[in-house]
Amino acid sequence: MTEPSWDTIRPSEQLADTPAVRRDGRWWLVAPNGAIPANDPALARALDSLAADMDAANRAAAHFGIDERDQGLG
Repeated sequence: MTEPSWDTIRPSEQLADTPAVRRDGRWWLVAPNGAIPANDPALARALDSLAADMDAANRAAAHFGIDERDQGLG
């Protein structure tokens, strides 16, 4: 498992414009000076739920031809 760093985050790993990053099936909170794993199960579930909701919203917006930048989601 590779700990993410600020310089190696891929857009597909980051949850919108938050410091939350999902890498190798694990959530991390990443800042320019380091990263810490999100080990709290409740936090991980909340991040999973938010990511799923945002994904669903992006798919719905795409269905209607709305770019996610128009939604303020990315």
